[in-house]
Amino acid sequence: MNVLKEIIKTKRKEVDERKNLFPIKLFEKSIYFNTKIVSMKEYLQREGASGIIAEFKRRSPSKGDINIYADIEEVTRGYMQAGASVLSVLTDEWFFGGENGDLTKVRKFNFCPVLRKDFIIDEYQIFEAKSIGADAILLIAEALDKDEINKLVSLAKLLGLEVLMEFHSPDQLNKLNDNVDIIGINNRNLKTFEVSIENSKAISKYLPDDFIRISESGINNPEDIVELRNFGFSGFLIGERFMKTPNPARACKSFIDELNNIN
Repeated sequence: MNVLKEIIKTKRKEVDERKNLFPIKLFEKSIYFNTKIVSMKEYLQREGASGIIAEFKRRSPSKGDINIYADIEEVTRGYMQAGASVLSVLTDEWFFGGENGDLTKVRKFNFCPVLRKDFIIDEYQIFEAKSIGADAILLIAEALDKDEINKLVSLAKLLGLEVLMEFHSPDQLNKLNDNVDIIGINNRNLKTFEVSIENSKAISKYLPDDFIRISESGINNPEDIVELRNFGFSGFLIGERFMKTPNPARACKSFIDELNNIN
């Protein structure tokens, strides 16, 4: 069993348990449920935007603990002040050490868009995402069939959320839904967990021109971003590169300052 399949199997059990504890009616009472989102699409297309989607991630299945004691308010505020366009928050607990409360904290202390990064497989999680303050959600093509994607995208749009749809290979692009807001290319091989930005460059030629493109993982220096922009990418998700340092916010600022100097 590859890592993604193992995660999805665990996630199905987790969602079933949460349904019994937290009914959707409870989510609808959240102050965020009827609040208009901050658009990830708009922030990525702003003039002079860095395009950096700075991620808060405590641990991962491939790396283990990365920065388990980092203060989420301090880090994400620092990311935003450094010039990140979007904040990404891992809410998966079992594999990534996150929780829903993390995203709500980030929403409370920041005004830029917040992406909920999780393994969404059920409509229940869409209601949950809206209630905790997310502006956008992630859907992973390899984890869902086309009908599931269509259903989840429709509900997300009904609730006012934006959708980032993630691909790892071109053979999944037939699942792309026209109502998706942003296409993400994950540079991590799901079987070997090796990472290379060459994956984004290789898949870029298969992508429709009318979607915003982001490249995810394996971006190690500003030169990588300059190179990826030549392939039509305007968003760049970076997590471990910042989180593995003693001061992730400072690392993000140094990265964006260097990028601005190149530009």
